[in-house]
Amino acid sequence: MKALIALLVCAAIAAAAGLLAPVYDWAGGLRFASEMFLYLAMAQMWNLLAGYAGLLCMGQQMFIGLGTYCLFYTSLQLHVSPYWAMPVSFVFCGLMAALAALFMFRLRLVYFAIGTWVLSDMIASFISRTPELGGASGYQLSDVLPLINFDWFDEVIFWIAAAIAFATVWGAYALMRSSVGLGLMSIRDNDLAASSLGVDVWTNRFIVFVIAGAGCGLAGAVYFTAQLAMGPAQAFDPNWVVAMLFITIVGGIGTLEGPILGTAIYFALREVFTNVLGLSGAWYLIALGGAAMVVMLYAPNGLWPVVRDRFNIRGLSVRRQPPKSLLAQPAE
Repeated sequence: MKALIALLVCAAIAAAAGLLAPVYDWAGGLRFASEMFLYLAMAQMWNLLAGYAGLLCMGQQMFIGLGTYCLFYTSLQLHVSPYWAMPVSFVFCGLMAALAALFMFRLRLVYFAIGTWVLSDMIASFISRTPELGGASGYQLSDVLPLINFDWFDEVIFWIAAAIAFATVWGAYALMRSSVGLGLMSIRDNDLAASSLGVDVWTNRFIVFVIAGAGCGLAGAVYFTAQLAMGPAQAFDPNWVVAMLFITIVGGIGTLEGPILGTAIYFALREVFTNVLGLSGAWYLIALGGAAMVVMLYAPNGLWPVVRDRFNIRGLSVRRQPPKSLLAQPAE
């Protein structure tokens, strides 16, 4: 209950910020906050896969690209506002994730990671060579710009991004508190042992894979809607997974609070490396990788477990407590 109250307070603050933004001209701040919310949503989805389901997915950018293309194509072909196409992207990416799982789940461990990356590259190559899908230049929302009210554009994107971030955090918490979540944690620890105890490994992982694909697809679609343009190189960029991986590992993989802390650290470092130190390209990635290595050396489980244990914070814990009746039974 305390966790729900905390999340609702954060959502109320975000809504108030969106309402006050036009008054105080916070457009730049809203765009920055929207980006943070969307990265948080993507990282939380990747955390569900790697941190709870034991699926090291290195091709999650495929759903960002597919969700983005679905939104742009639907909006331009039907000549509707991109806001109305966002639910279509969510459903479409969920269906594509379900289809991909039928093939990818035949692979295990590192082969699954490589397989998802290869599948993402195959889809990106196909789209970039298809003129009907914009080819290598991609799409622009120029034909539907009259349908967008730009007086409130940044505010609407901010509210949508905040809602997606809230939904992913609270949805992940609700999922992990359910019987599916309990099965996932047993699968993460040892999938063979979990299977021998009656846990349906394939179904539990399938559910999480579909949810993560749909969530990343929607977040990516909203991100590029804010840009009003996209291309296959940007939508299917492997750096999306690099960011998700960094945020999750630095914050704390296998914890719901980890991606929240990791997102704040990622954006703080990005501002320091790019705007203060002037790093870009390979040097930026080297600096980011160096920061991740330092954290992994001194806090292998991420920074949030260190903070949690140091200050005894329960937070969004999904740990189960055995029934009191069992605890009260004398040892035989």
